[in-house]
Amino acid sequence: MVDQAGAGGQENVEGGAGGHEGGAAPGMPGNPVRLTDPRMMRALAHPARIAIWTHIGLRGPATATECAEVAGLSPSACSYHLRTLAKYGFIEEDRASAADGRERPWRARLIAFSMEDRPGTSAATRMASRLLVENLRAAAEETRARFLDRESEYPAQWRAAAGETFNVAHVTPDELNELRAKLLEVMNDYVRLDPAERSPGALPVEIMLDTFPWFGPEEAK
Repeated sequence: MVDQAGAGGQENVEGGAGGHEGGAAPGMPGNPVRLTDPRMMRALAHPARIAIWTHIGLRGPATATECAEVAGLSPSACSYHLRTLAKYGFIEEDRASAADGRERPWRARLIAFSMEDRPGTSAATRMASRLLVENLRAAAEETRARFLDRESEYPAQWRAAAGETFNVAHVTPDELNELRAKLLEVMNDYVRLDPAERSPGALPVEIMLDTFPWFGPEEAK
């Protein structure tokens, strides 16, 4: 879950990252942390790491062998990417979920974060933020393309429910912030990373929310 405003719009990987809910731990849905370190941003921006991080966040603890299938890499290559993600706090080892002493599963530690372009933000941070946003968007587009390629194979109910919506809102900056907060609050109720909280038959669906100006900067002056 990523809320990125002011430096390229807003991206949502697995759902909305809204306000603090029910004592959620920092970095978990409902309590996003603000990323300011460009090294962290670049660490996650690698396409393979985005795929691995997303898989662990959605599916739960996974080993390098399991992640290799998702990322299209060898288990040894995945081990390197897993260690890098762990170094920057995105995941951590989960020995308790290991089936035996030889397994080394990893679990998500930070899956909800925000990035903002504030006055005084360094050029390095802006560049790292832009890179991460662009690669998250590319990963999201791959999900959309895979669905469209195989749309006819999905049950009719899923074909009817899935899709895209294009619309416009005439708002002030404050109203746009209010609108985004309300939409993210609604989406938070459906993130449900804990399988016990999900409705029967619930499956992960990607949601993206873009709020880009449909006007030139000269009109806002």
